[in-house]
Formats: sequence, structure tokens, C-alpha cells
Amino acid sequence: MGWFLGLGIAGLVLLVLSLVFDGVLEGVLDGIGGTLDGLLSLPVIAGFVSALGFTGAIVLGTTGAGAGVATGAGLVAGGIVGWVTWRFSRALLRDGAAPAPRGDDLTGTSGTVVTAIPAGSYGEVLLYLAGQPVKYAAKSAAPVPRGAEVWVESVLSATSVSVHAVER
Repeated sequence: MGWFLGLGIAGLVLLVLSLVFDGVLEGVLDGIGGTLDGLLSLPVIAGFVSALGFTGAIVLGTTGAGAGVATGAGLVAGGIVGWVTWRFSRALLRDGAAPAPRGDDLTGTSGTVVTAIPAGSYGEVLLYLAGQPVKYAAKSAAPVPRGAEVWVESVLSATSVSVHAVER
């Protein structure tokens, strides 16, 4: 039973080291010549070894079966834990994020005038880009008073837009 508990503890230590040093150990082992991506990553190996050791110890201690049966049960449990760890890490690393917002996304949005806009000149408007408030320089053909609601007609540059007042 001591060997099985040793394997379980060694797997937990390996898991803690792989989490604390996040990729350093994998970089060292890559230098040796092996690649540890996917099914052979350190968290997967650590989960496999821990499940093998602890399951083997439990089976050996509770059933009175021999070391061969305990090892077989540990291998099955280790395979399952390793596979679940691999699938979970793939799900976490999958890049499902939306594309980064661009200035062109402002066209057709509404905002509020912060600094009055004289006719043909610049003022300031508060717009929301990806849910974040951003202040832009704004140009309008007609004068727009402070506090008025405006629509963005076009993006003139990275920091300025062309707007027109909303008429209600």
C-alpha cells in the first residue's frame, strides 16, 4: 500500500509544481527532446499518477485483493482522470472570445454631447465602444448643444467621429 500512496502523493506534488511553475517544467522537458502537449501535459500526467496511486491504495486496503487487481483498478481510474483533465484543459484553452472592437464599430451608434459642437467644427461626445465609455472628438454640419443625443455618421479617425443630432 505504501507504493500506491507514494504514487498518489507524487502525482499531487507534480500537479502543484506544474501549476506553480506554469510551463517552466514543460519547457525543461521539451529541451530533453519530448513534447508534452495534449495528452502528455504535466497536469494530465499528474492526474493519472495520483488517481492510479490513490485508487490502488483504496482497492488494496478495502478489498484485500492483490496488487495486480489494485494496479488494474488504478490504471482504469488514472486513464479516466487523465482523459477528463485533458478535455477540461482543452475547453479552458479554447479561444472562443469575440473579436476586439474597432473604431468602425461606432458607425450607427448613439452618444451624448459632452462639449457643445459648433457648426463645421469640433466638440466632444461620449460613446460606448464594447460597453466601455469613450470620449471622442466630434464634428457636425449643424451646431449641437451640450447634453444632446447624437448618432455617429462615420468615423473620421481613431479619435474623431462625424455626428448628427437625433430629432425626436
